[in-house]
Amino acid sequence: MNNQYPVKKNQVYPLDVTSLAFGGQGVARIDDYVVFIKRALPGDNVNARITKRKKSYAEARIVSFNKKSDQRIDPQCKFFDSCGGCTWQNLIYKDQLAYKTQIVSDSVSRISGLKETTVKPIIPSESFFHYRNKMEFSFAEKKWLTFEELENKSISKDFALGLHVPGTFDKIVHIDKCLLQSNEASGILDFVSKYSQENNLTPYGIRSHEGLLRFLVIRQSHYNKEIMVNIVTAYKDKKIQELADELLDRFENIAGIVNNINSRKAQIAVGEEEILLAGKDWIEDKIGPFVFRISANSFFQTNTAQAELLYETAINFADINPDETVWDLYSGTGTISLFLAQKAKNVIGFEITQSSVENAFENAEKYNVKNVDFVAGDVINNMETSQEKVDVIVTDPPRAGMHEKVVLSILKIAPKKIVYVSCNPTTMARDLKLLEEKYTVDIIQPVDMFPQTYHIECVTRLSLKNNK
Repeated sequence: MNNQYPVKKNQVYPLDVTSLAFGGQGVARIDDYVVFIKRALPGDNVNARITKRKKSYAEARIVSFNKKSDQRIDPQCKFFDSCGGCTWQNLIYKDQLAYKTQIVSDSVSRISGLKETTVKPIIPSESFFHYRNKMEFSFAEKKWLTFEELENKSISKDFALGLHVPGTFDKIVHIDKCLLQSNEASGILDFVSKYSQENNLTPYGIRSHEGLLRFLVIRQSHYNKEIMVNIVTAYKDKKIQELADELLDRFENIAGIVNNINSRKAQIAVGEEEILLAGKDWIEDKIGPFVFRISANSFFQTNTAQAELLYETAINFADINPDETVWDLYSGTGTISLFLAQKAKNVIGFEITQSSVENAFENAEKYNVKNVDFVAGDVINNMETSQEKVDVIVTDPPRAGMHEKVVLSILKIAPKKIVYVSCNPTTMARDLKLLEEKYTVDIIQPVDMFPQTYHIECVTRLSLKNNK
């Protein structure tokens, strides 16, 4: 292109949308130049305004439609156009599934170079809405307003509690209901918002670093409907106890309310201190035969019903013999570890979060599981210092994938099999490319844990080459 941009910023162009990217945007092309269009779907012909321009791609938003895709439906959520919680509410569910399978195949082929690897059709979710057992909402000093809201002078602009505008860290869409969580959880969200404004509880400013309220995290058990509320603040304030008392009076399924204190500048919903305000500091949820104890900051799969299918797939892929030792990397509260312990001689779970490890030990003790142990701390260091011989490694890393040193440690240890549980097909594909030095990728099974979004969970089985 001779370093010339084929598009101009703020200019409107007619574009045919031909595919979907992993981030959920529609993909159009001007010759070989890619344009990513927010909320566009394959089959749409749109007039789109260029909002960002780079050498190899541009970003755009829809101004008007010349033709709408046959796969397009009306979203059920009134906040869909501006909220980052969902990306595909406007896409028929069966087509969401087809595109997710295709995205996994494309990622593995493009990044790993594995052209012949079998990617099975994705396992669909039982529920399209109200499936999440955890939602994290952010407070903000200023509400992000739509064009319509900007014209309404009566709307307050000084408080927001909701979800991020896609692609931003500082813009919050104020919402009073989220269809991904239960109606009761949405009631808590709305009550906290109104109470905070009526009682002058100030949101924390990410630039001023002043204000009290930072996050509201709501967890609800799929198993017994108990709710834990985590109010994350910048400092201690007795008004939070008063808010907790009001919540407990109004919502019968609330089993516990905690206050995490995060005085640091980092925008995370985890505090350096946790205060129990009411009830207990944990709830329980059930996957398969196991009931797991979950604290405010513990990792637990957010779609409980689908998690059982995910773990069943992982256990089947591992195909463990009774005399084998298994490592469970990034083991969280020990969910996968307990399933593995039913099949293996020994299981060791590696997890960096101390509270998750404590929950894991409690879960193992509850079911009298003697052949499982958990190690808290840095996964890389604990792998390298472990004296245990390992036959199978199951790894369930965060969205960023495995650290390269973890991959290199796995290659050095060379277990017979690896089962890789991933929530990001691009970082998974990157790691598979490194593991291909010693391993064959046998099969990949996508699982839809997150309907209405582009997010995809996958289970991959790898076998050691020339294993005898």
